[in-house]
Amino acid sequence: MTRGVFIAGTDTDVGKTRVTQALLRALAATGVRAAGMKPVATGCRPLTASELAMAGGFYSAGDMINDDVASLIALSPPDCPRIDINPYCFDWGVSPHIAADRDGVRIEPEHVAAAYGRLAAQVDAVVVEGTGGWLAPIGELGTMADIAQRLDLPVVLTVGLRLGCLNHALLTVQAIGVSNLKLAGWIGSVLRPDMPALEQNLTTLDALLGVPRLALLPYSITTEADASHMVGAVAALFDDSLQRLADAT
Repeated sequence: MTRGVFIAGTDTDVGKTRVTQALLRALAATGVRAAGMKPVATGCRPLTASELAMAGGFYSAGDMINDDVASLIALSPPDCPRIDINPYCFDWGVSPHIAADRDGVRIEPEHVAAAYGRLAAQVDAVVVEGTGGWLAPIGELGTMADIAQRLDLPVVLTVGLRLGCLNHALLTVQAIGVSNLKLAGWIGSVLRPDMPALEQNLTTLDALLGVPRLALLPYSITTEADASHMVGAVAALFDDSLQRLADAT
């Protein structure tokens, strides 16, 4: 009885990977076998010799690596195939539809769903990280929303707390509503140490988004303490389904 969530963001570089990592660490701390997944990644580099030696089970000589994907692999069970954790990976660090077009690849939500299904069969929980914002293009007509809709998972919105976040958050929530997916809550990610009017922005978001704030990740250059901020989020997102899983085993 696997439970999954889809981590969306108000934009690119707003903390989706940090949130995904923190949730995976928090789940692992409770003894849950959880895997991360990033359906589409752009911006890869060649593996170094030391990385190949440490991750030989996942990578081969000549492979490219995306740093976000590598972090999710490191936090996932070692028997979870890399190709299922990251079905599409492109070396050019641009919008997915541009990178895919250059490589002659069509990003298919159905292919992502198949990979998710195989991954979900191996673990108790899956945390899926989107790419860019909710409507980041993945093809001539499709967007990341199409992948989220095909997976049909509860959505957690990562709100990058910086100037402009109120507009971006409200627009994204509106777009998620159009997709007819459940918005389970939002997580704040403080992006700069001198964010002006932080508390006032949080109060406004709490009042206007219409869903609970599940966690707040303070500004930090390290992530060691992030899992401690996710205890409430894990309880809200996973406890019921994981309890049913425990009862069934």
